[in-house]
Amino acid sequence: MTGLVENIGMIKARIASASLRSGRRPGDVRLVAVTKTVGPDAVLSAIECGLKEFGESRVQEAQRKLSSKELRVMGEDISWHLIGHLQMNKAKAAVGIFDLIESVDSAELAQTLNGHAGKAHKVQRILLQVKLSDEESKYGIKNKNIADFIRRVNDMENLRLEGLMTIPPFFEDPENARPYFRRLRQIRDEIAVAGTFLPELSMGMSNDFDVAIEEGATIVRIGTAIFGERKGKEAS
Repeated sequence: MTGLVENIGMIKARIASASLRSGRRPGDVRLVAVTKTVGPDAVLSAIECGLKEFGESRVQEAQRKLSSKELRVMGEDISWHLIGHLQMNKAKAAVGIFDLIESVDSAELAQTLNGHAGKAHKVQRILLQVKLSDEESKYGIKNKNIADFIRRVNDMENLRLEGLMTIPPFFEDPENARPYFRRLRQIRDEIAVAGTFLPELSMGMSNDFDVAIEEGATIVRIGTAIFGERKGKEAS
């Protein structure tokens, strides 16, 4: 636990510094602890350290953790984000688990989520994942299709679009990621001029979150810098 406390304290200090450099308050940036491959005990320790928002990449892994005896005692103020690619056949389960689905990458997926959210009597909060690189491994909607996506989602009663998310290529030097973060903020600003204000920008991970905050991130997704290097898949 001591190492976890130190890691979280260091990250919060860096978030505060980057926020001030960008002319914002530290409280304007939310820390989402990415718990991919991290066991329930470590998640519970993070909660005891004061963290309240957690991100998972896979629906099945989230289901496994949330059904564990350790995490059944979580308070209602704990929220879960889906940050990984969501397959259509997992959409119903995702609506049942996640407070915020950050990785909505097509209008078809949005329509499917809307249907499941309606049946669950829930307004599902979502972010639109935007693809800003040419990497085949990255998902997301390209800039030219965003306006059409927004129009379609605005007609869906059980979805609430709150912002944009992106995952840039990995660079050893985080400065190389800056243009991607800046471009996402510019897209958000262009959307606002067109009449739709989206408050959230989810961008930045362990290697580059300082730069992301300087470019306007409101949500940073951090795993390794909190929990250490991943050690393979979580045991079933």
